[in-house]
Amino acid sequence: MKFEEIRAAEAQLLVATYERNPIGFVRGEGVHLFDENGTAYLDMLSGIGVSALGYSHPAIQTAIDAQSRKLLHLSNLFFHEGQAELALRLTEMTGLDRVFFCNSGTEAWETALKLARAYATLRRSEGHRLGSKILALEHSFHGRTMGSVSTTHKLKYREPFEPLLPDVEFVHFDDAADLEAKFSEEVCAICLEPVQGEGGIRPVSKEFFSAARKLTNQTGALLIADEIQSGLGRTGKWCAYQHYGILPDVTTLAKPLGGGIPIGAMLCTEEAARAFTPGMHGTTFGGGPFACAVAIAVIDAMRRDNLLEHIQEIGTHFMDQLEALASRHAAVIEVRGMGLMLGMELANAEVAKHAATQMMERRILINRTSETVLRFLPPYIIEQKHIDQTVQALDEILTNFTPVAALPAAVQGAHG
Repeated sequence: MKFEEIRAAEAQLLVATYERNPIGFVRGEGVHLFDENGTAYLDMLSGIGVSALGYSHPAIQTAIDAQSRKLLHLSNLFFHEGQAELALRLTEMTGLDRVFFCNSGTEAWETALKLARAYATLRRSEGHRLGSKILALEHSFHGRTMGSVSTTHKLKYREPFEPLLPDVEFVHFDDAADLEAKFSEEVCAICLEPVQGEGGIRPVSKEFFSAARKLTNQTGALLIADEIQSGLGRTGKWCAYQHYGILPDVTTLAKPLGGGIPIGAMLCTEEAARAFTPGMHGTTFGGGPFACAVAIAVIDAMRRDNLLEHIQEIGTHFMDQLEALASRHAAVIEVRGMGLMLGMELANAEVAKHAATQMMERRILINRTSETVLRFLPPYIIEQKHIDQTVQALDEILTNFTPVAALPAAVQGAHG
């Protein structure tokens, strides 16, 4: 089907849940995507942080080919070699003890929430005082299923589906005093993203993270770190919480784990894992042999190619270039993030939308999150020349930008 035929068919057949950009892609190679005309686009978004090794990576291709010839699916009623092998890698890199495999980030987060409630029930049965309340952060985004959206802060994600999960309260972002005021023995879990993604690339402070760890240690509540976007190397370490020297009780991984193949994981301490027993939780497709084989290939390729070191080095260059750009343009409010998870906050939604649109016209893919923030999540294999190309394009766009409000009325009308 041609691109226009695809658009027409989707408009007729699909549930209207996405506002797509008017581009269709047919293949990818390295850090570039190609449309049906063969036009190349530099991908600085990597499928919202998923395609960590870019496109057509030989390690992923080899794993897909080999595993597809052996076994695609096996229910969790039986053993296969992939789950234990992948779990060993994940526990080593995260510092946690046990793994539950699933299919997506939101499913991993649902598992974490269920574990927190189950652990609180277990603790109460053992004579401890622990309630069912969950604390989450303002600007948070944890997914779109009912439990996940209940701990997601933005109203546009929550209101259409209310009533949601009860006993969830939001804490002011990075406000340790507010966290302490809202924390009590009624709280079974504090939930946070070490670096908020959808919320605008906002790292929490060491002070806040430490306060959360101290409070949960006092009562036995669980500290849950959402690493769905920031984990598996995105910030230059296997998990963003490792930048803080703080180990949570539970973490969740997904986006880059399968390099494009759906897989998610919840990891937890041995202590927290006591709350789950056979039959309490499960999933049909989670941790299947195919997804595990590809995830193993992704991790092994990252280790072999020293990608964590590369992410740290190239991420520092990217941050330096964006900060230099900020010093030249009043429209840039702040640059923030870690490694290859970076955001540039602009003065308002108008300039941010203009910049993202103009970048696409220049065949560079980024996106706008939290209305005013340009988000950069490139593949880990990105090179300095790609970053310089991106920053140069942004420099030209911001230099030439004229706010609609500053134009004569007749010209404003022409802009719609």
